[in-house]
Amino acid sequence: MDVADRVDLVIRHTAEVVTEAELQELFADGSPSAYIGYAPTGEMHIGHFTTMRKLADLIAAGVDVTVLIADLHAHLDDEKSPFDLLDARSEYYREAIEGMIEAAGADAGAITFARGMDFQLDEEYVLELYRMAAETTLSRTQRAASEVVRESESPTLGGLLYPLMQSLDVRALEADIVYGGIDQRGIYMLSREILPDYGWTEPVCLFAPLLSGLSGGKMSASDETSKVNLTDPPDTVSEKIDAAYCPMGEVEDNGVLEYVRYLVFPVLENQGEDFVVERPEEYGGDLAYEDYETLETDFVDEDLHPADLKGAAGGYISEIIAPVRERLWDRPELLARAYPDSDGDL
Repeated sequence: MDVADRVDLVIRHTAEVVTEAELQELFADGSPSAYIGYAPTGEMHIGHFTTMRKLADLIAAGVDVTVLIADLHAHLDDEKSPFDLLDARSEYYREAIEGMIEAAGADAGAITFARGMDFQLDEEYVLELYRMAAETTLSRTQRAASEVVRESESPTLGGLLYPLMQSLDVRALEADIVYGGIDQRGIYMLSREILPDYGWTEPVCLFAPLLSGLSGGKMSASDETSKVNLTDPPDTVSEKIDAAYCPMGEVEDNGVLEYVRYLVFPVLENQGEDFVVERPEEYGGDLAYEDYETLETDFVDEDLHPADLKGAAGGYISEIIAPVRERLWDRPELLARAYPDSDGDL
């Protein structure tokens, strides 16, 4: 695979790349490294799965990938994870992430895993954090974290340390490329500004699009109707998709279309399969789509009915998460320890 092919594989299905020219230089020089961090807060859901697809692309492009289970970040962000649950939630996140990577068609063994506590308590890291805190203004730090850290009228100091630590993580993990949701943009732009002063280069930034919720608008981890959980049984997946916001011909805030675009089609593309919509002959018979763009055009032109789209999407999504669902169902005690107050049953 030449440089151009590797770059194309890495940047596909992203919202933004900063910068593509720098990415080309990294590949021209050899095999770069990349990292993505997940703070083990709420249960993982299908929104996380779309980022796993990109990890599969990075691995295929010959990138050394590290996944950070950002346990301390999860506590610093307004205590979204109580300190005494960090071990259990970190273990659950790793189990779920490995399952999603394999379901996405990649080898989980090719991923290096790290926990924040493995290195964020080291003397050198802490000293650099103090130095960075002394040299970064309050307003710049708040602006960087505004889309990520929970804000309140009386913010905690932890929320201000969060973006500084995330920048230091890039250096500590020796990452040439950072990958995260587009909501992470402010933090990683801060990283690009300040890391050259701390012994590291400006990282190339890959940003994933944020999916809309199934109920319209932004996906909410606290709203069960807005997302598909990795442990949802097939019937529940179908029910959630059937009830989803999906007006005829409308693309904006349409979570069903976004799931199909950013999760289903990339998986089918790797498998060399079409997206098939089954319909009775009286309504025109089955439809087969080789690419998302043609499907969206038919939907906008009202040649593809929302009910038919939902039926197909629900089936594909349930099939894609099936290996992860079964993996987590096999370890019910893990979810129970990580989320002891959860009403969910495995």
